[in-house]
Amino acid sequence: MNLKIGQKAKRSMKVTEKQIKMYAELTGDYNPIHFNEEFAAKTKFKKLIAQGGITTGILNAIVGMDMPGPGTVFLSKNFKFVKPVYIGDTITAEVKVLKIHKTKPVTQLKVTIKNKDNIVVLEGETWCYTMPTQE
Repeated sequence: MNLKIGQKAKRSMKVTEKQIKMYAELTGDYNPIHFNEEFAAKTKFKKLIAQGGITTGILNAIVGMDMPGPGTVFLSKNFKFVKPVYIGDTITAEVKVLKIHKTKPVTQLKVTIKNKDNIVVLEGETWCYTMPTQE
């Protein structure tokens, strides 16, 4: 993919209870903030929230499938979780090209994820490496 500074890509997904359960099965993250409504009600969030890995997982899809695209992996991530993501929220991730290395397939991206109310839930930046393919 021929990337340009300022180029953007977006991807959205709805966060479901099934995803919360599947993520816990994969990772062992059964924190009661994700599963126990009584516990969650006593926190500043007031209700169940998604694991952070579900929120950031959309970035794996956008980077590896959309832009920079297939064969891309993360070299580093620097994210700030600004607001919680609740079950039923639709989140939209946007990545924007900040820098392109001159001699390597390495790209720096600005990352923003917003909820259904267009409120930022995550922001940060990442460096990615796109694997060269042999033709």
